[in-house]
Amino acid sequence: MEAQNTALILIGYQNDYFSPNGILYGVIEESSKVTNVIANTVHLLQYLTSTPALIITTPIFFTRNYEELIEPIGILKTIKEVNAFQMGTPGSETIEVLQPFQDRILEVPGKRGFNAFINTNLDEILKQRGITNIVLAGAVTSICIDSTGRSAHEKGYHVTILSDCTSARTVFEQNFYCTSIFPLYADVMTHIELLSRLETRVLQKN
Repeated sequence: MEAQNTALILIGYQNDYFSPNGILYGVIEESSKVTNVIANTVHLLQYLTSTPALIITTPIFFTRNYEELIEPIGILKTIKEVNAFQMGTPGSETIEVLQPFQDRILEVPGKRGFNAFINTNLDEILKQRGITNIVLAGAVTSICIDSTGRSAHEKGYHVTILSDCTSARTVFEQNFYCTSIFPLYADVMTHIELLSRLETRVLQKN
């Protein structure tokens, strides 16, 4: 895996999920604390910002009346009912600890559901940049991470999912997806293992 062909895709790093005051913080709080997602993600970014790796965020936003959601079910219905991720609200904003990296992170707008490729030009951007490896981090493991990962695999990308930079609804769900679901189409590793692979490639070239 080479940094210049790799894109880190950050999903759901918004206050409504990851801030203690976030509307949906309780949904992933337990899993996030166990996996130490925020600290691990910051550590990962501190390294990647000095490499040629592409760093992308795909935030989810909705208008005040949620006109984008037609008869939503499941978690999208919950999002509408609790007024989460409304455009222009503090809850929809990127979490504060990622602000120091904002000049290095490319925001790809348009995400309205689980899959970061739907209703966005993410695939076009990745192809234009010559990206062949996709690394996924964020929330929710069983929904947006899984949906985006499967789609990336079907589009021909090599997919890596970071077990310690993703958050599920429960610790059991996190472990189940990382051990039984993701390995069916992706590599699963910690962010330290990812950094080690990237560093090894650099050393081999030198």
